[in-house]
Amino acid sequence: MRGPVHPRRPPPWWPANEPWPPATRGPWLYRRNRFMRRAGCLVAAVLFLSAIGAATLLSFALGRAGIVSGLAQLSVLVVVAAIGLLLFSMMFLRVMRRVGSPIADIVEAADRVASSDFSVRIAERGPPPLRSVAHAFNKMTDRLQAQDRQRRHLMADIAHELRTPLTVVQGRLEGLLDGVYPRDDAHVSEVLADTRILGRLIDDLRTLASSESGALSLQREATDLVVLVHDVVRSLAADAQGAGVTIRIGESMNLPLADVDPLRIREVVVNLVTNALHHTPAGGVVSIDGEAKNDRVVMTVADTGAGVAADDLPKIFDRFYKGAGSRGSGLGLTIARNLIVAHGGEIRATSEPGTGTTIVFTLPVIS
Repeated sequence: MRGPVHPRRPPPWWPANEPWPPATRGPWLYRRNRFMRRAGCLVAAVLFLSAIGAATLLSFALGRAGIVSGLAQLSVLVVVAAIGLLLFSMMFLRVMRRVGSPIADIVEAADRVASSDFSVRIAERGPPPLRSVAHAFNKMTDRLQAQDRQRRHLMADIAHELRTPLTVVQGRLEGLLDGVYPRDDAHVSEVLADTRILGRLIDDLRTLASSESGALSLQREATDLVVLVHDVVRSLAADAQGAGVTIRIGESMNLPLADVDPLRIREVVVNLVTNALHHTPAGGVVSIDGEAKNDRVVMTVADTGAGVAADDLPKIFDRFYKGAGSRGSGLGLTIARNLIVAHGGEIRATSEPGTGTTIVFTLPVIS
């Protein structure tokens, strides 16, 4: 008995990393054939009953009219039924070829997606409604595949980022236990500082997850951004002094009240200014300014650092992206972008290598 005959080339939805023809029949193939058999039997039964009914009515009408006798009436019934079955069979085959096969493709592909195979795609064929379904299905699997890839990368990045501070803490504690380091306040404080770094990283990951899942809760209120900026600058004064960088606030900055969550926007400004301090050499300047435009507040954070290469500029808001010499976790700008977008604002960056980077973001004002 011959096995199934496969075409030379795999269908469009066949995964590139799987051999063709398939070595075994997966459960999705059995479901496809079962669906086709059931659909075929149902349509055949409907067509058969329709043909018999039409032939019976025609034969009865001819008999009542006296056109044919009883025996002739039976012959007419048989002939009409045979012709009807032939016509209906041709129609059935055409319908099944045009409709049944695309539906079976969808059933088969859906079963593979349920098995976490997001590489499956469907050929967009058949009647327009089925083509629309296939197109929507392919868009869905595109998104699922992208999300699955993003999830895998995120898990790998998180594991990598957590491993470094954990290794440092573990090494310091082992040194204290083994007597390599004295158990004094100085060395214990170093371990405490490492755990705080780890805590900040975990907080950043939690904020990132909330903002990307849409679960972030914003406590909006009328906020004076000028006061907020001055508060941030005071809190970062020691860091700026240690780096030898001057932070300047625009003297003419006079802004209307913004409709924002002050804690979240403070986090944005802290992230942006901290990032600017990390990339500005000693003697450089970080400038903060703002202005009102229509129903928006436009804020600017600029530095006089080395700048960002044109090829890297589109990536600076990506999670875990780190520029040359970066000391952060690679999450600050990603979190800033997500928080600004959650407020209904926009954020963008411009940079010229050798002259510095400017980040501009907008926020809504109180109407």
